[in-house]
This record gives sequence, C-alpha cells and structure tokens, in this order.
Amino acid sequence: MTCERTRPYVESYADGQLSAWRRFLVHRHLLSCPACAARLEETRWLRDRIRAEAPRFAAPESLRASVMALPGGSPARVAAPRGADNRWRWMAAGALAGCLLTIVTLLAGTIAFDRRTSEDLASAAVGSHVRATLGNQLTQVASSDQHTVKPWLSARLDYSPPVVDLAAENFPLLGARIEYLDGHRVAVLVYRYREHTVDVFVRPDDMHSGKFEPRTIRGFHVLQAEGQGMQWVAVSDASTEALAPLMRRLADADHNSV
Repeated sequence: MTCERTRPYVESYADGQLSAWRRFLVHRHLLSCPACAARLEETRWLRDRIRAEAPRFAAPESLRASVMALPGGSPARVAAPRGADNRWRWMAAGALAGCLLTIVTLLAGTIAFDRRTSEDLASAAVGSHVRATLGNQLTQVASSDQHTVKPWLSARLDYSPPVVDLAAENFPLLGARIEYLDGHRVAVLVYRYREHTVDVFVRPDDMHSGKFEPRTIRGFHVLQAEGQGMQWVAVSDASTEALAPLMRRLADADHNSV
C-alpha cells in the first residue's frame, strides 16, 4: 500500500477496527514507512492522553432540580399512579435529563480539550523533532538555498510556506522536511544555531490549535509565533532567549522572504 492509501486507515488501525486483511496490509506498510509509523505513534499518544486526562463530570443537583421543575417533572405530579401515562412521563423526564447531561459533559469536555490542544501541539512538535534527530532524518531536502527549498515544499503541500535563509543572523538554513502535525502535512524548516539544530514547523494560521507560552518539554524549548498568515512553532535545545530573535524574524511580514 502507498502512503496515500494507508493514511485514512491509520486511526482505525490504532483502534483495532480494521479487517484482518486490511490490517495486514497497513501493518506491512508501517514497517517500511517512517512517516506513517510516526503518524500512528502520534495517534496512539493523543488517544492515550485523552483517555487519561479528559475530565469526567457528574451532573450537579441543580440540573436535576431544573429537570424536575419542567412540566411533568414534579415528583408530586408523577407520584400519583397513572398507568402508562405515568411511566411515559418518567421516561420523558429521564431522556431529557440524559440529553442535558450529555450537553453539559460535551461542553465541559470541549473546554478542557481546547485547553490541552496547545499542549498537545507543543508535545507533538517535540516528539517529531526527537524522532527526526534520532533517525538522522532532519532534512528531506538539504539545501541552504531558499529557491530550492521553497519549490520542493510547495510541490508536496497544499500551501506555500515562506522560506528564508538567516545565515547573516546566525541561523543558517540547512534544509526542510515534511511532517504530520494534528493530522496535517506541514513544512518543517531546519536551521542551525551554533551547535544546535532548530526545527521550525510552519503551517497556515487557519490550521492552528491555539496559542501557548514558551515552554520546555523533555529538555527542549518550544516557542510559538504568528505572522505572514502562518503559525510558526520552533523546537530546539537552544535557549529560549536564543530562539526568540529567530521567531520574531520569521513572523515579521515586513521582511521579504521567498
């Protein structure tokens, strides 16, 4: 199977929802494709995080009181035996309470999920940086020429990221690669700062998952910026102070970039 045919089945594969034959085909492809294997790992990681950290809420007593205050929901009115009518009232009240509880739970879960999404984005970027570094796959196109890197990325993405070599500002461009972030193919520009490698994930700002403050995850510093219609996320073991000028420069639309 090719990458294009495998990707739609990665989530189902992770959840064990494929037929035996299709699971075999996907498994065989994953053994030989680091990109799809990385997407499977990110899918499992995100699933486990949601299961472990998504909050669960019990319905408050005020919700029950609100439901019972509705027409037909008063215990005094329901207490009188009315045969089938009485049972239907209880069933309707129970169904309404269940619907309200579902809505409350979904809203609370959505708020909590949105709050964690930016954390997941930062963690996923760090995970990608680590895998690429350990696998010696930091660049799929190795070039300091933005006129080489940009066309290579544009031919493989549904958007065209700005590319600029900042060697004069102590951040020479080493090349680029394609990664998956939040289930989307995104560009990763690879820079060097002294002895440090800097990964900069670039994607359209309509894809972004919320803002986050600079943070450190597993010893790697993660910064975020927005500009030129793009979201920029930098990951490196270089200090936050060293990375900040790079992020300002990349997000600055007043500076021309290819």
